[in-house]
Amino acid sequence: MTRSQLRPPTMADVARQAGVSHQTVSRVLGDHPNVRDETRAKVLRAIEEMGYRRNFSARALATRRTRTLGVVASNTTLYGPASTLFALEEAARAEGYLVSTVSLRRLTVETLSEALDRLSEGGVEGVIAIAPQRSAVEALAELRHPFPVVAVGTGSGAGVPSVNVDQNLGARLATGHLLAAGHRRVWHLAGPEDWQEAVDRVEGWRATLEEADVEPPMLLRGDWSPLSGYRAGQELAGWVGRGLTAVFVANDQMALGVLRALREAGVRTPQDVAVAGFDDIPESEFFAPPLTTVRQDFATVGKRSIALLLDLIEGRTPSGASQVSIEPQLVVRASTFPYLPQLGAAPG
Repeated sequence: MTRSQLRPPTMADVARQAGVSHQTVSRVLGDHPNVRDETRAKVLRAIEEMGYRRNFSARALATRRTRTLGVVASNTTLYGPASTLFALEEAARAEGYLVSTVSLRRLTVETLSEALDRLSEGGVEGVIAIAPQRSAVEALAELRHPFPVVAVGTGSGAGVPSVNVDQNLGARLATGHLLAAGHRRVWHLAGPEDWQEAVDRVEGWRATLEEADVEPPMLLRGDWSPLSGYRAGQELAGWVGRGLTAVFVANDQMALGVLRALREAGVRTPQDVAVAGFDDIPESEFFAPPLTTVRQDFATVGKRSIALLLDLIEGRTPSGASQVSIEPQLVVRASTFPYLPQLGAAPG
């Protein structure tokens, strides 16, 4: 094996293989319009045959562009942040960008500042912060950074350009659905108080009840886990027969725990108590019974976030508002069949 066979192929090697100039290969790689279709096909065939891969480091030196974006994330074991991260990486790749991710246990001014410094040293052109906790929103507002930053999951008060699913609307959809099914009151198991998404869902739930002239019942809190939902479900089971006929749960994992606790207490779903969740995790349609829930379009979140960040990087006026809101969708399943008072507990 010769020395030339040991090294990876270069652009010059591709040019020789295709019988074209180095500049022509460069134009094909840059998707330049002034290349004949026949020539473009010949170059692409040579690239595939030789296994050529672009040298991004050399390109970065020549163009002073790294085509790398940074993502700062926390709580990526949870469905929402994990799905958001995946969607961002997919959308970035579709635009020809690499992604450098820094995962943190908790987003504070100190940890976020260190993460941004680390990404800056790596030459990222912009950063997306998945920052669902209210403390993270405050940290983003305090920090100054040398590149554009887009926040995701922060609500509209982040102080920086942001992309968010309308959590308030999602809660309104779930609560309104349960009221329309005949329930006179809808209870709510909320997420942690320091999560902006949990805050927005509580506000949407409460506003929907008040607009229907219904006094909101007692609010319960969980930590997004099935265990916290199970414990809350045990408490809720004690209210069956005393006005409890419907529960809106702030995420599907907690709803899973609620369903088990109710079942163990001999409470039927949906005949005695209807249960709705939030997120539409892949397993929710296989719960017993299948769970009515609110679907978040994470793919659109990823695409809109990357598009907004690239607009800011390129110095363009964002194609949409710098505060982007994406509508969720209610998915109705068997856990909230229309309420039949003669089969369920007496409404309160």
